[in-house]
Amino acid sequence: QVQLVESGGGLVQAGGSLRLSCAYSGPTFNSYSMAWFRQAPGKEREFVAGISGNAIIIVHADSVKGRFAISRDNAKNTVYLQMSSLKPEDTAVYYCAGRRGIDGIWAPRSFDYWGQGTQVTVSS
Repeated sequence: QVQLVESGGGLVQAGGSLRLSCAYSGPTFNSYSMAWFRQAPGKEREFVAGISGNAIIIVHADSVKGRFAISRDNAKNTVYLQMSSLKPEDTAVYYCAGRRGIDGIWAPRSFDYWGQGTQVTVSS
C-alpha cells in the first residue's frame, strides 16, 4: 500500500521561498512517477510539476517554470518541490501524487495515490 505525506507548507510573503516535501512509503519508490498538483478555492486541481522514477523526465507547468523545481531522493523515498519567487496566485493546497510507471500524462486522472495536502499561503 502506497502512502504519501506532505510537509513544508505555510505562510510566506510574496517573493519568498518554501520547500515542500513528500514522504513515500510503499513498494519500490524508484518505479513510481511523482508529481505535485495544487488546488485553489473554487478552482480545479492543476498540475505543477512531475518527475519520473529515475528523474530523467522532469516537467513543470508554464506558470511555475523558472520559479519552482521538483526533485527526488530515491534513497530517502522523498520528493521535493522547491518554490521561489512566490506570488499570491500560488496560494493553494498542494498535493503530492504518485503512480507506477509513466505515461506522459501529467493530469490528476493519471495518478493513483495522493497525499492529504499542505496549505501554502502567499501574502502580498
